[in-house]
Amino acid sequence: MPGNDIFNSNNGLLLCPNHDKLFDKIFISFDEDNKIILGNISEEELDTFGLQRFKLNKIYMTEDRKKNLRYHRNTLNLLNRIKSGDE
Repeated sequence: MPGNDIFNSNNGLLLCPNHDKLFDKIFISFDEDNKIILGNISEEELDTFGLQRFKLNKIYMTEDRKKNLRYHRNTLNLLNRIKSGDE
């Protein structure tokens, strides 16, 4: 995260512990429609954790939070490209 965003109240999501861990490790992120997108984890692995795809409630999506999610999503996409050898 750039600058002091770590202390910004818009730099956080209230997720269940399992989704939170996957988000922190950049295995999942959220697209522009607030739906879960998968990084280096399969649908089957997501099911193993007893998790399902869901959509974040748009009421919580401030402009700052959208900016932070865009940064997170771009990181996930970069890691996926590196893993697949596209970088």
